[in-house]
Amino acid sequence: MSKKVTRHPCLNCEQADMKFATQTATARLYGLSESVPDVTGWHCPHCGEVEFIDKDSAARFDAALQKLDARNRQSLTRVRKKLRLTQADAAKLTGGGHNAFSRYERGEAKPMAAVVNLFRLLDKHPELLKELRLG
Repeated sequence: MSKKVTRHPCLNCEQADMKFATQTATARLYGLSESVPDVTGWHCPHCGEVEFIDKDSAARFDAALQKLDARNRQSLTRVRKKLRLTQADAAKLTGGGHNAFSRYERGEAKPMAAVVNLFRLLDKHPELLKELRLG
């Protein structure tokens, strides 16, 4: 009698079978990352996707994502102030509504990756702000 092979394909990347394990998982958001130890569930060895089995693992992973989101909001605020932009100026610069940046900084809305990337570039190269304003 042959043994039945049970597959658990990753629905995120469709490139690998997931493995059931308790291991460290990496939460990623806006290019930031945070390690979460002892996460029990199905882990994809290709893309890092996790299907949680228990509420504790899911809650700790979610807490790591919330921490990364807070770091991103703080970074946007810090860079905006470094550039001496008001929230309205920053929203206009990024093509958002008049109160978009206020909502990003309070965590009421998620900025597009392009906004986060632009402010990372401006943090490293503040002189580029002049080119954006002239354009």
